[in-house]
Amino acid sequence: MPFVFTVGEQEFYREKGLLNDPQRCPSCRAARRRERTGQPPREMHQVTCAACGSIAVVPFLPRQDRPVYCSSCYDKARAAQNN
Repeated sequence: MPFVFTVGEQEFYREKGLLNDPQRCPSCRAARRRERTGQPPREMHQVTCAACGSIAVVPFLPRQDRPVYCSSCYDKARAAQNN
């Protein structure tokens, strides 16, 4: 799958004065960093979205007292909370 260098990432790189474009996506960079430092891979957990009922994969163990959302529902909930 090709890596897409988004506008936001391009602005960040320009702002920081970084000259070379990234060759890996953020999650691949994090996995590579963990590998270099000898840390185990992140454990992912499959959950059901509290809003739409679709299956989502999250990098944390959900607690029973808090809802867990898929990416799109999380963005919607966060936008509604900020308004």
